[in-house]
Amino acid sequence: MITEYTCNYKKSLSLFKQLSELNLYVRILKVNPVFLSHVNPTNKNLFILNLECENSTEFLRKSNQLNYFASPYKWLIFHSKPLNETIEKNFKNLDILIDSDVTLCQNLHNDTVAVTKIFKYRSNYPIEIENAGYWTKNGGYNDLDMEKIAVRRRRNMKGATLNTCVVVTNNDTLNHLTDKRDKHIDSITKVDFVLVNHLGDIVNATLNFSFVSSWGYKMNDSHWNGMLGCLERKEADIGGTALFFVADRLDVIEYIAMVTPTKSKFVFRAPKLSYVTNVFTLPFDRQVWISTFFLVILIGLLINYILKWEIYKKKSENETSYALQKVDQVEVALISFGAVCQQSSTVIPTSIPGRITTILLFISLMFLYTSYSANIVALLQSSSSGIRTLEDLLKSRLQIGVFDTVYNRHYFPKAKGAVRRAIYEQKVAPRGQKDHFMPLEEGVRKIREGLFAFHMETGVGYKVIGEIYQEYEKCDLQEIQYYDFTDPHIAIQKNSPYRKLFKIGFRKIWESGLQPREVNLIYTKKPTCTSRNSSFINVGLVDCYAAIMVLVVGVIISLLIWLLELIFHKRSLVKQRAYDIKNYPKY
Repeated sequence: MITEYTCNYKKSLSLFKQLSELNLYVRILKVNPVFLSHVNPTNKNLFILNLECENSTEFLRKSNQLNYFASPYKWLIFHSKPLNETIEKNFKNLDILIDSDVTLCQNLHNDTVAVTKIFKYRSNYPIEIENAGYWTKNGGYNDLDMEKIAVRRRRNMKGATLNTCVVVTNNDTLNHLTDKRDKHIDSITKVDFVLVNHLGDIVNATLNFSFVSSWGYKMNDSHWNGMLGCLERKEADIGGTALFFVADRLDVIEYIAMVTPTKSKFVFRAPKLSYVTNVFTLPFDRQVWISTFFLVILIGLLINYILKWEIYKKKSENETSYALQKVDQVEVALISFGAVCQQSSTVIPTSIPGRITTILLFISLMFLYTSYSANIVALLQSSSSGIRTLEDLLKSRLQIGVFDTVYNRHYFPKAKGAVRRAIYEQKVAPRGQKDHFMPLEEGVRKIREGLFAFHMETGVGYKVIGEIYQEYEKCDLQEIQYYDFTDPHIAIQKNSPYRKLFKIGFRKIWESGLQPREVNLIYTKKPTCTSRNSSFINVGLVDCYAAIMVLVVGVIISLLIWLLELIFHKRSLVKQRAYDIKNYPKY
């Protein structure tokens, strides 16, 4: 879309005809601010202006108010007066910044047109002039081999000032922004401060730092505080501390680079397997349990048949010394059950087939018993992997704490989703109780004690964990993502003229290895497990809960049976006494 603003329609008709033959959409309008307009898409708009026309200066001023000198609009402006005079009169107070594309064409007396491009590094800075080339009637256009891409030509800002806003939550951080001390305090600020300084070196700019205590959140009047407020009010050109990629901020700022790959997660030591399940049923799978059950029943039936055969044989031989005169099914059951518990019985087969069957029963169950015991020992030392999602964490017996930071206190109460809301309302800030926001060191210490999940910035928390944990304590650390944000990004003003320049600068920082270096100097990766089985693990009452319950239930059943026997015995005595009195009154 080409729009020419002119006061000489006759000369413009020739241009209109030539451009129309090239299938270009052309408009010819009078130089009047009323006719200022663009056609979407904006990156296809070229404005042509004749400065010799009346109202051209007012026209430029109105265009500046509408931000039409910013990218992606393009301008081609014709004039005949000396260049410096033209710039001083018409462009000195306009915001023709580093991303602009304004071309001045000066008509000289020898049928030559001098082509120059102009821009500023900042609104209050002087105009910079780029000699783009010249045009002659006979030779056409000569571009003087000038770099075609504007951001490459203008990447040297010649020491121009860039206002940078940095978030600092601990005042002592101002003393340790570059010395790598107290790396777990304001870690993201210390990484990004160095990287932003590298950016200043790449574009040759002077950074003017200001410090705030918050990343910035929307207030009741729809304005923003903290660093976002500085960007919204255009008090800062770049945010010197990366922040979360959140949708409601897109109307205020623009994210340009992910420079700090860090995440905030729940970190906890995986609870022992016995805390989440009954380990006494885990050594064998279902098929083994069923096979064992049928093995005991089968051998019990064999023993029952053998005992009957032994009684029959002794009776046929008229041998009355044999102790067992009748097969009691309860005795057979006790033989089988006693073998499962590695216990003997008062009644055992005496024949060779009976002894072989009994030995087979005890040997089979001995191997099973040995395997079971070995698996139990291993399972008691195992950690559970059953807590993998936020829902699992909510239903578990783990207590929850949260690193006391500005963004955690803002985003946790505003969490979306039923599970996240339940975690906050039930475990982080229960109604009527003190909330569970706490310092980093306290949270890491509680993780070490077990049955505690702490939400923290992982790169920071793992530094403290690496300093105070034993090696074996690092082996069962697990993570669960809570926020659904991407990694933090550096932000700039909305529609900033430095957008492309900064993007290229941060890309160079990453490609050169400076970004990974600074991140690795501050952030600590998740500790690797090197000695999982090198420690002694105590077995507590919780680990033996199922066995204790079996014992307790068994004792209770035994007592109930004993009481029933006492009652039955007393009733038998009463009946016997009544019978004796009735039939033997003399005695």
